[in-house]
Amino acid sequence: MSGGSWGGLVDSYPAVESHGLIGDLQTAALVAVDGTIDWFCAPRFDSPSIFGGLLDRRRGGHFQIAPDGVDHVCKQLYLPGTPILITRFMSADGVGELVDFMPVAGDQATDRHRLVRVLRMVRGTMRFRLDCQPRFNYGRDSQELEVHPEGSLIRSATSAFSLSRVRYANQLTEQHDVRRTDEGICLVATLHEGEVGGVVLETGIDPDPPRRYSPDEVDNLLASTRDWWRDWLGRSHYAGRWREMVERSAIALKLMTYAPTGALVAAPTAGLPEHIGGERNWDYRYTWIRDASFSVHALLDLGFTDEAGRYMRWLGDRVRDADEAGAPLQVMYRVDGSPDIPEEVLDHLEGYKGSAPVRIGNGAATQLQLDIYGAALNAFHVADSQGLHITHEGWRHTLRAMDWLCDNWDQPEEGIWETRGGGRNYTYGRLMSWVALDRAVRIANARGRPADIGRWTAVRDRIYDQIMTQGYHPGRRAFVQHYGNDVLDAALLAMPSVGFVSPRDPMWRSTLHAIDDELVSDSLVYRYNPEASPDGLPGIESTFTMCTFWYVDALARTDRLEDARLTLEKMFTYASPLGLYSEEIAPSGEQVGNFPQAFSHLSLISTAVNLDRLLDAGR
Repeated sequence: MSGGSWGGLVDSYPAVESHGLIGDLQTAALVAVDGTIDWFCAPRFDSPSIFGGLLDRRRGGHFQIAPDGVDHVCKQLYLPGTPILITRFMSADGVGELVDFMPVAGDQATDRHRLVRVLRMVRGTMRFRLDCQPRFNYGRDSQELEVHPEGSLIRSATSAFSLSRVRYANQLTEQHDVRRTDEGICLVATLHEGEVGGVVLETGIDPDPPRRYSPDEVDNLLASTRDWWRDWLGRSHYAGRWREMVERSAIALKLMTYAPTGALVAAPTAGLPEHIGGERNWDYRYTWIRDASFSVHALLDLGFTDEAGRYMRWLGDRVRDADEAGAPLQVMYRVDGSPDIPEEVLDHLEGYKGSAPVRIGNGAATQLQLDIYGAALNAFHVADSQGLHITHEGWRHTLRAMDWLCDNWDQPEEGIWETRGGGRNYTYGRLMSWVALDRAVRIANARGRPADIGRWTAVRDRIYDQIMTQGYHPGRRAFVQHYGNDVLDAALLAMPSVGFVSPRDPMWRSTLHAIDDELVSDSLVYRYNPEASPDGLPGIESTFTMCTFWYVDALARTDRLEDARLTLEKMFTYASPLGLYSEEIAPSGEQVGNFPQAFSHLSLISTAVNLDRLLDAGR
């Protein structure tokens, strides 16, 4: 990448995969390979953005530290075992390193978050530019700037932060050419070999002017952040073939977990398109019952019992809230458990590479998606098998949730893919309704809990018979997306993993072969064909990363171990340079959709663990 200021890059959006994720377990930021923070919301994942240049290069806001006027190459890596991000700037004149991290914020919700940026000149001499241009509340608020000797204070009616200097001997912010630009600050300084510059961006500040940080303070923050993450990762039990990818996925999942409640967001971003220039642009900064429930299996596979337990408590609270409100479970909630997620369009933002509309909030929250009951009860069952037993109160609310499902499972719904074309009788929704009742029966029998087991079993068996008679298309010799059509759906790759069908059953094997022929492109898997099954939205589909990992698992369970291993290895070639995955992968190999995606990483973990087990058993 050639050098230059942000102004020279205004029309050139960075690739989604050219970002690293940093965070403090309450919020997160994306750092592009050119040293630009172009996505950061505070104080929570679902708060309005402070830097939102990823959705509008001109109006969204950014914070860049990069070489100025120097041809250079940029590369990124994580400090091993941590989410501490190192961006390296390499030129004929020298090599600089930008270290970005966020000290862990703790388990108590707070408005105070620190984003630390330290620039070191490793070799030679290079001129750098710092350009901090916040745009509060998705660029909708006006703001005020105060420049003080120790740093700068920028505030709007809804938010504020300070940008404090670090007192190094010769530092980036010690120069005298700090100047106001637009609604932020800019400075240019030259660093020589061995010199260091640093700034600390701090939200939730007092009204006092910014204070200067000492080098020892910053060094201690870096060391404590490094040690915290390595201690946490050291609790992992995984020692299989794909340790690097699994551990990076575990860190990504942890970064997307809101520590005060244990809730996992689907992704830390909003509005990144599933198709460049298209309308499939959603806000994923919320906790889906489905996604987060599947994470329980992945977390327990790695030995992270505390994380699984915290989420189970959050999930139990949502089951309780729905019961007390006399309503079904909602598809998603905010990280604090509140259900209100109205969807709105930010008309003033152009969207990533012109992909409008930019949406915040999510209208799918109130859809009927029956599969979430299966995800939730499967999580309860997996947790129960690992000693995380449901409480008496939790079981009482679960009883009523199962009663609701017995009364309502046989109706049209919007399904796992959250279509906006009206309800249908989705096979996957019926499958996971079967899972919900099956797991509820198992828990009741195993723990001697009171339950209407006779009714649950009868309804479970009715669902099974209905799927086998209406969800299987004899002409296609495959289970299909919804009753009355012949469209394939990659969600049904989960059928053997949830125990609904034997992987050796001819009906399943012919389904897998049909998916091989129609939905698989090399190692990548499409969810479904939207032309054959319109979903109410314009635009094309890219391959869905989670489905590819489910496909690997299905191959492995069907004794196609070599195919499974090769497909998984191919899939790793589509990861970002830092080992991260978005929701989908475009035909060009680009990552598309919100980034990184929790569903992608939790399915990677579960697939790798299961494939390891099957490969070891086949030795």
